[in-house]
Amino acid sequence: MRGVLRDRRAQLLVLLAPGVGYLLIFFGGPLLSALIGSFRQDDGSFTLMFYERIFTRPSMIRGLTTSIYYGVMPVIVSLAASVPLALLIRKSFLGRKLFSGLYKLPMAVPGIIVGLMVIVVFERGGFLDRLVAPIGLQLPKLVRDDWGIGVIFASVWKQIPFMTLIITSAFAAIPEDIRYASRTLGASRLKTFLFVEVPLAMPGITAAILLTFIGSMGSYAIPDIVGPPTARPLSVLMVKEFNQGRFNQVYAMGMVLSLFAVSVLLLYYSLTSRIGPGQTRGDA
Repeated sequence: MRGVLRDRRAQLLVLLAPGVGYLLIFFGGPLLSALIGSFRQDDGSFTLMFYERIFTRPSMIRGLTTSIYYGVMPVIVSLAASVPLALLIRKSFLGRKLFSGLYKLPMAVPGIIVGLMVIVVFERGGFLDRLVAPIGLQLPKLVRDDWGIGVIFASVWKQIPFMTLIITSAFAAIPEDIRYASRTLGASRLKTFLFVEVPLAMPGITAAILLTFIGSMGSYAIPDIVGPPTARPLSVLMVKEFNQGRFNQVYAMGMVLSLFAVSVLLLYYSLTSRIGPGQTRGDA
């Protein structure tokens, strides 16, 4: 019996070796190198100076808070739009297949193109501004504004299809029998959705939130093109430091962004472990 278990473990290690090796070489290696570089000065001595700059310099602090802001706000807006879209796509209606294909188009558009589109359409003197000018209206400042409305709009336009795709799959995985049972027991459509479908789909919803947050927080092209010049996120400041040859500072900024991403990832695992199927079996 022990020999069989030993053979199975050895077989499992062999099967996992390619994937684990790939992650260690192409992900773990560069990450470890960046981590070491963030604590080293040019002469090789240990220092916390590069992290101290991030949390003491006003531009760096503003960059960190701006990165979090650009990560959180698109998630909130995208989630508010993606859940109704996911419910709509489940229904059968004329043109459903065409709609299911069209709403995914933003996923294929590069971020730099999205930023330029926002400028062309929403900039002062842009398409919409000229469109409403004959009737005496003027659009508020939506590009390079202090609140980053243009950045949020561009990120939302880019992220909604991705989030909708994940949430749609999460709702589609719920057996119809569960919905029918809830309705049979007297629950309304709204209560069935809120208290049955949403909890069951929550692992997929939280995964969509996590991936959207990480993608938006680390975005470079859209904030650089559409964002205000007075509040640059860390991703944009990193490129500036890189162009000036301050690689150790770039490593430290990247580690801080990675720390926030890992923190959100741990929060995701904590939530899914409480609401996932495994927790249900444990409670039973």
